[in-house]
Amino acid sequence: MTSFDPSPTPTVWRALLALAVVFVMLTATGWTAVRHERGPRDALAAELAGWNKARVGARELPGLDTPPRRIVAFFKTLGTAGSARLADEYPHVVGNLNGAPVALRYSANRKALSASLAHERKRVADAGLTAAGHHQAVRRMHRFEALMGPERQILAFDPSGSGRVAEVFGDLDKAQRVSVIVPGVDTNLLTFQRTARKYSAPVGMAQSLYAAQRAAAPRLRTAVIAWADYTTPVGVGMESAIGRLAANGAVRLVSLTDALPGRSKVSLFCHSYGSVVCGVAARQLPSRVADVAVAGSPGMRAENVADLHSRARVWAMRDADDWIEDVPHMEVGGLGHGEDPVTPEFGARVLSAAGAVGHTGYFEPGTESVRNFADIGVGAYANLSCAGDGDTCRSGISGA
Repeated sequence: MTSFDPSPTPTVWRALLALAVVFVMLTATGWTAVRHERGPRDALAAELAGWNKARVGARELPGLDTPPRRIVAFFKTLGTAGSARLADEYPHVVGNLNGAPVALRYSANRKALSASLAHERKRVADAGLTAAGHHQAVRRMHRFEALMGPERQILAFDPSGSGRVAEVFGDLDKAQRVSVIVPGVDTNLLTFQRTARKYSAPVGMAQSLYAAQRAAAPRLRTAVIAWADYTTPVGVGMESAIGRLAANGAVRLVSLTDALPGRSKVSLFCHSYGSVVCGVAARQLPSRVADVAVAGSPGMRAENVADLHSRARVWAMRDADDWIEDVPHMEVGGLGHGEDPVTPEFGARVLSAAGAVGHTGYFEPGTESVRNFADIGVGAYANLSCAGDGDTCRSGISGA
């Protein structure tokens, strides 16, 4: 009879030790604080109940998970007037429907924002609200007012819970190159835009990148999407150390890129936990996605570029002052996100981040990091600044 040795093998011990190190790091850096927010009734879900029963003639309306090309075909059959009627009756659905005409989504989301603003104004006037509830209602009211500015192009909007939103800068329908910014933790409706530390929030990031692209290629038609249309981890807690929210976000990101109008080349710029989302999405991204660039990444749920199974070029950068360097880049039992993308072993094209200070400084105007992002976004690869000396990050690229 073969005897059974209950003691762990050296491999198991190493895995347990790595897991312990990760947990200690999470605890020491405040990563274990997980908070949950409760929001108003889900307006999108409420509309979907009616949408799923509605018909256009004898036809059912497409579901939110319908492939974008079928959504495009559906709205073409409706025509302008029919599409407008549907958006007027179901603004939350149409405003979030990848494949619906872009201008129609802007219009639908303006109506959805107006309804949400009216709801928050009533809450602000409610004497029964707690002080904390009143404070939140005031903040949400101000956010909705800002998002309804006449120049704003809201591509997605869902006020339920902590909220999701996406905004376009430039003409998305006519753009020759499209850039998508995928942000990280603590991104929601209230943090989508900031006055202080403006360029650490998606709107500021997108404005900075759009301006840098226009400076880099004035005659090229570009558009930038500030994409906060996924549920991000709340705080740098256990949620941000696992891949569940990244997997859900990846599905939404793939759907967005599949639905973009025209034939423009697309580049993804993924910050912090957003790089985890991009890593999970990589193998499903359409071929029009030419570049995936990550900054301040905790990992991409992969051990190397080959593990991503993507046809896109993969770029990485990290500022010398970024605290993310101290987080263990490993994956053990679902905890952690794998190899550090700036290491030679990972195999990404490593860019300079000179001028970016800390974890949230990559989109600050005037930094080498945002200039590099802009050059990727417009396809000016010959102008890129690589990390360290030399031009290794540009090697093998046509026109570089």
